[in-house]
Amino acid sequence: MTPPFPPLPPFPPGAPFGPGGPFGGGWGRGHGRGGRGRGMGRQRRGDVRAALLALLTERPMHGYEMIQEIAERSGGIWKPSPGSVYPTLQLLADEGLVTAVDGDGGKRLFQLTEDGTAAAGKLDSTPPWEQASADVDQSDVALRSAIGQLAAAAIAVSQAGNANQKARAVDILNGARRELYSLLGEDTATEDSAE
Repeated sequence: MTPPFPPLPPFPPGAPFGPGGPFGGGWGRGHGRGGRGRGMGRQRRGDVRAALLALLTERPMHGYEMIQEIAERSGGIWKPSPGSVYPTLQLLADEGLVTAVDGDGGKRLFQLTEDGTAAAGKLDSTPPWEQASADVDQSDVALRSAIGQLAAAAIAVSQAGNANQKARAVDILNGARRELYSLLGEDTATEDSAE
């Protein structure tokens, strides 16, 4: 199967990344495993157990729906994996706090038992998804969102645009890339001290 658009060219020499490009695998602070530069880095994990109990106070849900709800409510900062959600649901069921019932389409819906409702009532008043995203710089969140929206727009043009529109899109994206690299060359010392 042919990809919908050609592969991206390699990063230019002298790009401000380690050998692994902008997504890790490089060297120095903020790159590679465990590095934490000024960017978002690896986010603090939230309390999956508390989040599931809190969500189930609202209505019965299936596991995937709970994952999506946590991601949405945390602004995309925290999206627990199925490998953490489903074992936690099983543990809650073993403790008698949730039960599973068959829902529409054969999906198992989880709902609180009486004991589960009592346990959920003892949770911190601040929802776990808010706690997980409390220390996150909102400018990082906005940047991530803008990247996703830009990528979606570029893909839409690549799939539905005519040849002229695609050529113009390439120029726009190349111009945006150059402007972003130029930001890294600006003197940020004075900006940082002014904050």
